[in-house]
Amino acid sequence: MATVAERVGMEPERLWGATVLALLAALVGGSLLFPRIVYDGFVWHYFWGPVQADANSATCAVIDAGEVSYLRSADACAAAAEPVAYPGYTLVSEVGYVVTLLLALMGVVLLLRRMDIGTDRRFFFALVPFMFFGGALRVVEDANDAVPAAEALISYPLNTLVISPIIYFTVFAVTLAAVVATVSADRSGSLSDYARPLAGIGTVLVAVCVGYLLALAFTGAQNVEFYPQVFLVVILGATAAAALTWWLIEEYRPEINAGTGAIGFVVLWGHAVDGVANVVGLDLMPALGAGRNLVPKHPVNQFIVDFTGAVLPESILAVTGDAWPFLVVKLVAATAVVWLFDDEVFEESPRYTLLMLVAIVAVGLGPGTRDMLRATFGV
Repeated sequence: MATVAERVGMEPERLWGATVLALLAALVGGSLLFPRIVYDGFVWHYFWGPVQADANSATCAVIDAGEVSYLRSADACAAAAEPVAYPGYTLVSEVGYVVTLLLALMGVVLLLRRMDIGTDRRFFFALVPFMFFGGALRVVEDANDAVPAAEALISYPLNTLVISPIIYFTVFAVTLAAVVATVSADRSGSLSDYARPLAGIGTVLVAVCVGYLLALAFTGAQNVEFYPQVFLVVILGATAAAALTWWLIEEYRPEINAGTGAIGFVVLWGHAVDGVANVVGLDLMPALGAGRNLVPKHPVNQFIVDFTGAVLPESILAVTGDAWPFLVVKLVAATAVVWLFDDEVFEESPRYTLLMLVAIVAVGLGPGTRDMLRATFGV
């Protein structure tokens, strides 16, 4: 961003702001001028429609001349005229979220530079609890959908704030507020260090979410159970998988983790949680006495499950299940990412590097936490 800003003769903050405004103007202007093409066929179809369908516990949502209908059966959805939006993600929406994430990271880097923080590694570790918070908060909404309306904590449209992708903006806003508050208290002398209180705020937020889920389970809320064995299997399995991968790296290719150090293990562990949570949730729930298996929520998960089921014979699938390759893919991808972040990258741009690592862990640990807690509480 800084190099581009120098070329165009504009401050990085102004260039970032101009870029964001230009993209917003294109989407808003296109939606006003060509509502059926831009809004109905793109913005609503791939981004807002899935949120509305999910928030209303519908099988799908259909838009026609600005009017949204919610359908409750797969047959009705299949027969509906496009655009039809289903809860969850598509490849188009995931690309859009990646672009949004990169823009957001650039903006945060500029903000942290203004605040003169974010260059030391304790900033990374202080943000780890907020990654758990994002996943736990999403499960609060899952549980909210599972219980009867009279027992629900939040209803539409407020529940859209805790549904993907809006939840990312919600968690980002909460995290940013916590960062600003703790850093301001540090600068004013009220705190001796902002990192531990920042991590403490994230931990309290996670505890509140999990406490609410436990309260639902132990007060006999309909459709909410508690399967501690699932939680233990995911945590122990993820820790074992990450530790084994870490040992192999340290033993045979230590240069892979020379730049990231302990952060590298967190990256591996965060994605191992996602991988193991998917294996347990998609294949092992009946074996653990925790009800029926869950269904994949992301296109990549679904593709891997479908591919494994297509190439392996039934006799092998009966023993191994079809979700285990996802764990392998997550560990290999996490190892490759760790390899990219060497000492030179940290020296050139420490703030952007740390934020990229935060984002990389978050896209594993956030969904992994959600899948783990969904399976743990049967929602």
